[in-house]
Amino acid sequence: MPQQGRIVGIDVSKAKVDACIRSLRQWLSAPNTPTGERELIAWLHDNRVGLAVMEASGGYERSWAEALRGAGIAVRIVDPKRVRYFARSAGRLAKNDPIDAEMIAWFAETFATEAQLRHDPDRDAVDRLMTARSLLVRLSTQIRQLGQHRQPPVVENAQRAMIKAIKAQLAKLEAAIEVKIRANAELAARAAIIRSVPGFGRQFVAGVLAWLPELGGIGNKAAAALVGIAPYDDDSGQHRGQRHIKGGRREIRDLLYMATLAAASRHNPVIKAYYQRLRAKGKKAKVALVACMRKLIVILNTLLARGQMWNPPSAAASVV
Repeated sequence: MPQQGRIVGIDVSKAKVDACIRSLRQWLSAPNTPTGERELIAWLHDNRVGLAVMEASGGYERSWAEALRGAGIAVRIVDPKRVRYFARSAGRLAKNDPIDAEMIAWFAETFATEAQLRHDPDRDAVDRLMTARSLLVRLSTQIRQLGQHRQPPVVENAQRAMIKAIKAQLAKLEAAIEVKIRANAELAARAAIIRSVPGFGRQFVAGVLAWLPELGGIGNKAAAALVGIAPYDDDSGQHRGQRHIKGGRREIRDLLYMATLAAASRHNPVIKAYYQRLRAKGKKAKVALVACMRKLIVILNTLLARGQMWNPPSAAASVV
């Protein structure tokens, strides 16, 4: 069995991969092919590597992650922005593939205690389906925006045909997402809890499962930070700046924003009352809405942690 303490950083590109075992000061470059895959895995086994760390790189890392897990090597996928900021903080301004692999390994060694989610192939499939759906939704929006201005008849016909085709493909993707969720007992149970909260529809439920799998296993502040709705101070000395939200995962934040609009205006009496109280205190509409988003994530995080359905006031009132 590989030793769990030995870590390799892997930089994946379309043509090749570069790997660095920083503790041994060893590097390997291999082509992004089945032959290169076998070469890298054999090298990792020879050096008794137990954990491979890669950046999320637009999907190129997925096949490598699957192959490494199949070879008995644990895999951790990290945010490339965090690795780059880490490199800058260390004064490493140069950038190439071997350096990137070393920085990924160094980052992983520095933050080795961070919890790693258990890999679930079904959740990964929901993630890919939701990402494809998100791309089609954005494409549909762009096509509709083009139609806001008068176009030649041939362009208008093309627009109508593309929108019709996108609608049909969206329906197929959404059906596939539902099938995947229902087929997995754990995902189905989590989906039922999320769906029990008034204002949360099918797409938000699938979005949480795909893009916020940590929910229910982390603290409330960490949950808000992952979504990008945690307020951050901007103070220095006697200066007290305005607090702002920043960072987070845009895909799930966009879905939460739309769900909160519905919850605060119509569907969720608890959140609607909270929104109205904030507005009565003089909070701006956008500030009150972000506060409602944060409240909903805290409630949902608590419900998932407890394995409990929405049932105010007993379940939600203690959180609110």
